[in-house]
Amino acid sequence: MGEPGREEYKIQCFDAETQQLLKTALKDPGAVDLEKVANLIVDHSLQDSVFSKEAGRMCYAIIQVNNMPMMALVNPVYDCLFRLAQPDSLSKEEEVDCLVLQLHRVGEQLEKMNRQRMDELFVLIRDGFLLPTGLSSLAQLLLLEIIEFRAAGWKTTPAAHKYYYSEVSD
Repeated sequence: MGEPGREEYKIQCFDAETQQLLKTALKDPGAVDLEKVANLIVDHSLQDSVFSKEAGRMCYAIIQVNNMPMMALVNPVYDCLFRLAQPDSLSKEEEVDCLVLQLHRVGEQLEKMNRQRMDELFVLIRDGFLLPTGLSSLAQLLLLEIIEFRAAGWKTTPAAHKYYYSEVSD
């Protein structure tokens, strides 16, 4: 059962050989060296912050196919998340939104595989929230929500849901 739209990933910025490797990884992750693929994606996303969101989508798609273990992607995904948790990234709502979205998607699994790095990541997130130089209200709200989400065992409590999403449902 393949996922439609796999070919829609924006990989044109890579050379032909790398594009083929990424296409293979998206179709059959077991046929490639996932650590090499992850490092290519992360290296490029660290150089091109616009690509970071696409990189997260690609990594998420790769780990969902055939329930492949995420081990090869753990450190590269953490590297991307750490980049998004830096003060210059936290000042941009789109990057905060990307960080929070990825933590909602894979935060619990990442923490199970490397709790120490998750603790370090959340120190950056907490510091970014507490030292809101240049943070928008939305960015502060998103950071607070993800801090509470993790503290609640990667689940949204009814009280938190009401607090963060009540205006949406009104």
